[in-house]
Amino acid sequence: MTNEELQSLVESISLEYFNKSFRHTAVFNSRLRTTGGRYLLQTHNIEINPKYLIECGRVELIGIIKHELCHYHLHLENKGYQHRDRDFKQLMKETSAPRHCQMLPSLKGKRRRASNKRYLYTCLTCGQRYERRRRMNPARYRCGRCEGPLNERTLG
Repeated sequence: MTNEELQSLVESISLEYFNKSFRHTAVFNSRLRTTGGRYLLQTHNIEINPKYLIECGRVELIGIIKHELCHYHLHLENKGYQHRDRDFKQLMKETSAPRHCQMLPSLKGKRRRASNKRYLYTCLTCGQRYERRRRMNPARYRCGRCEGPLNERTLG
């Protein structure tokens, strides 16, 4: 599907489900990674992740377009266009637009999991212990109790 075909699809979905015309631009953006699409507030354009058409099909693509059109039409009408707003939730229900798109099959199993690695920092002067999940440079920090130097040790 080309950008021109996407544009005509968005315009037809807008007329069919919202009874309003889509007067801006809809394009594919292959740089989108974690989302199916996005509505740009400044330009009122819609960008769609082309991987969803390739991997999930036309039905999922239409759902993403309806979701983004909910943002589009509500924003232009100065109504609540954010996910948390009542107007947005109501319009989503009326148009049967999905709240979230499914995860891309190519990304399943690749989600980052929180590391169980922990770091223990011990004050060399008073023995105060600091357990952290994120690593830090002990040369740049001092003990909060006595301002002594810190020593690093990995726990797991």
